[in-house]
Amino acid sequence: MSEHGHSPKEIAQRIGAPPGRGVLRDAVYGAIDGAVTTFAIVAGVAGAGLSPFIIIALGIANVLADGFSMAAANYSGTKAELDNMRRIRKIEERHIKNNPEGERLEVREILANKGLTDDVLSLATDAITRDRESWIALMMEGEYGLGGVDPHPVKSAVTTFVAFLIAGIIPLFPFFLGLENAFIVSATMTMATFFVIGALKSVWSLSPWWRSAGETLVIGGVAAAIAFYVGTLFHA
Repeated sequence: MSEHGHSPKEIAQRIGAPPGRGVLRDAVYGAIDGAVTTFAIVAGVAGAGLSPFIIIALGIANVLADGFSMAAANYSGTKAELDNMRRIRKIEERHIKNNPEGERLEVREILANKGLTDDVLSLATDAITRDRESWIALMMEGEYGLGGVDPHPVKSAVTTFVAFLIAGIIPLFPFFLGLENAFIVSATMTMATFFVIGALKSVWSLSPWWRSAGETLVIGGVAAAIAFYVGTLFHA
């Protein structure tokens, strides 16, 4: 993660317009699940000894249907999170209107827990409660643990679907191309996809790239192995 500057202008710009949580979680979630579920179908069907045409048909159906399903679920979940934040905000607005003194005491308690005392605590409480938006924002964060940046349901859904589509189509390429030993090539490409996803994920974490890559590779490999084993049970 790149460092940021600490000049007064840089601080004002960064604090005044926080970037939010971004779409990293949605991209990683969609990509891993896309590769896992598509290869699980490939492994299961191949393990059952069925034709490459069936593998392609089921794989495409999975990429489109399951990818859309995941995107829709992520949209609904993120929207529910956003709706809950709006509901809680309405509650705080009503409490501030109907019981301002009680809400002032809550602000004072939140600030006291942050280490403010005596006159500084009183002055800070007065300053925050003079501005309605600052008051509500502090209550949202201090009382409910909710940040000041709203989630974006559509952005989350689109990111999930695109990541699922890109990673999910990779296990099908060898069958599209009619390669010899297509299943082995598909397995190799899928494992490489897991490895790359994990390595890229390490850019936003404290783990070394090889550990993140290995962790993702193991997770995907176990899912693929389970699917292949189940497929062999139905081998004609």
